[in-house]
Amino acid sequence: MRIIEAVDYEDMSRKAANIISAQITLKSDSVLGLATGSSPVGLYKCLVERYQNGDLDFSQVTSVNLDEYKGLSGDNDQSYRYFMNSHLFDHVNIDKIQTFVPNGLEADSRQECERYDQVLADVGRVDIQLLGMGHNGHIGFNEPGDFFHMGTHCVDLAQSTIEANKRFFATEEDVPRQAYTMGIGSIMQAAGILVIVSGAEKAGIVAEAFAGPVTPRVPASVLQLHHNVILVADQAALSELKKRMADL
Repeated sequence: MRIIEAVDYEDMSRKAANIISAQITLKSDSVLGLATGSSPVGLYKCLVERYQNGDLDFSQVTSVNLDEYKGLSGDNDQSYRYFMNSHLFDHVNIDKIQTFVPNGLEADSRQECERYDQVLADVGRVDIQLLGMGHNGHIGFNEPGDFFHMGTHCVDLAQSTIEANKRFFATEEDVPRQAYTMGIGSIMQAAGILVIVSGAEKAGIVAEAFAGPVTPRVPASVLQLHHNVILVADQAALSELKKRMADL
């Protein structure tokens, strides 16, 4: 694993954007695995600015998103399709037909999971998978559990995840209780994985994920087994991990 230390959130966003920009520049038809939430907002802003400056071309890029809330349509302003359109797709020259997000309105979980696994198979290997990390170590919506899910699945969201996401909704009751998410097996098949984390409140889980045992109780810990992981995190988020590494 390669660790890139950033000063703060803005610096983390720029450094992560540099990595994705290089991927697109070197391989114009890259397959990008994309994430949502507060962590990548600054990164997407940087990518949009570089496109607008003429430095990036998304016309041949394909993207697959990690997850989507079950029960929300793509035009719901809290859906992850809406998020991606608002923060990236509407502002660059990507072909939206080549941008894939799970269908939150599909009530049949088995059908939607099988469909999205086929989408992943059809687009081919993801060149670089972007990940944030939840306070409980979840990646995508792969919550702590007794085993690692391999393929796309419908997950009951942990209460800590609901608490973390309720700031985006009018009330906690409005937060969906389920989501479709790419599985750990699919994430681990990416050629490269880029993890972005910021803030002192994530320091403990970053240390558990990257200096603790590999366990489904900390889903992000499985990334220790991947051959090509880059962690871009600010000083606050890296504080506990650096202490543990210094003690080794």
